[in-house]
Amino acid sequence: MQIEIVAIGTELLLGLLTDTNSGHIAQKLSEAGVDCCFQTRVGDNVSRIKAALEVALSRSDAVICCGGLGPTSDDLTRNAIADLMGTELVFDRSVWEKIELRFSPNGQKPAEINKVQAMIPQGATPIAQQVGVAPGLICPMGNKVIYATPGVPAEMKEMLTDAILPDILSRKMNKETMVFKTLRTWGLPESKVAELISERIVELDRLASENTSLADSAIPPGAKTEVPTIAFLASSTEGVKVRLGVKSTDKEKALAIIAEEERIIRSLLGDTVFGVDEESMEESVAGLIRQKKLTLATAESLTGGILSARIVNVPGASEFFLGGLVSYASAIKEKFLGVSAPVVSNTAVVAMASEVRRLFGSDIGLSTSGVAGPASQEGAEPGSVYIGISLGDKAEAYYFRLRGDRERVRQVSAMHALDILRKHLLA
Repeated sequence: MQIEIVAIGTELLLGLLTDTNSGHIAQKLSEAGVDCCFQTRVGDNVSRIKAALEVALSRSDAVICCGGLGPTSDDLTRNAIADLMGTELVFDRSVWEKIELRFSPNGQKPAEINKVQAMIPQGATPIAQQVGVAPGLICPMGNKVIYATPGVPAEMKEMLTDAILPDILSRKMNKETMVFKTLRTWGLPESKVAELISERIVELDRLASENTSLADSAIPPGAKTEVPTIAFLASSTEGVKVRLGVKSTDKEKALAIIAEEERIIRSLLGDTVFGVDEESMEESVAGLIRQKKLTLATAESLTGGILSARIVNVPGASEFFLGGLVSYASAIKEKFLGVSAPVVSNTAVVAMASEVRRLFGSDIGLSTSGVAGPASQEGAEPGSVYIGISLGDKAEAYYFRLRGDRERVRQVSAMHALDILRKHLLA
């Protein structure tokens, strides 16, 4: 079954709002084993919405459109769908009563303009709303169907989960499901990550083309298995994600295939893998610190509190994070951390890490200094970054030369600092 997503709203075309709905819908469809081959954006215009839906229906089995179901004059999705269905909009009293109930807890009554949200294309089925006011729509088009949801993400997600996905799955002949696992890496560019696992990708492509089952001790002998896929998603500040996926009618089999593929990919990428799925670098580091029952303190210059902020973003960080000192001015570094010029140097970050560790009485001291730009400092070029760590009986410094604007340099520096700490804890 193939589904197309149509995001409706002139504000999306103008860049005033970011379309997060299409990504969420596509992810949920993929997890359900449903293909999404096209995504479209169209403005608030009846003829253009209708044209976009016509094209979508010509190449897909169903369409999910989001946006344009509000009460104002630019909310035209229901009109376009009614035109496409060749029918009229009719007032649905039961929908109107639910809209009235949405206002009643606040002692208010809906405005007359809200009545347009109870106008439903004849032959369509309204999707009950719990979060918002506007109902969604299930609109049959012969052997195909259009689903419509409000553009508000919380309202869309509720209708997608409660009504649309169950309806899609009831129509779907092939009951395959898609299972994913994402390995998160840091320290290597996307090209190098791809190079490290290139032979595995070639092998999977060969297996897929030959429709060959994988030899895997985790899968029952003689069972035919689906071949996993590998995709990459790179971020300049969060590293490279390696997404593993497999489609199967047997979820347990798919999970076993993904587990084995994760083992293989981890063996090829080594300690560049710091987490899985939504696990952040700081969560990975927090787990290791807790495991070793250690405490941490930070001394930041370049990152200006970003490093500490990421650490305290982990629930329960107070168990191991004692605190941090943002020593941005050179005089503060000298007064509180015993740093002498040059403050952008290996010597400076070693002193910062060692002294903050002493001041806070922590097991680990972690420090950052450098030049975010745009001007040079103490002869150091913009993007020059120094990171210090004091752990056990050693204090070490690391140097990086980064590219990008101030924000990128500072964000990437925090990631490097956390990764250095992670690798020391793994050693």
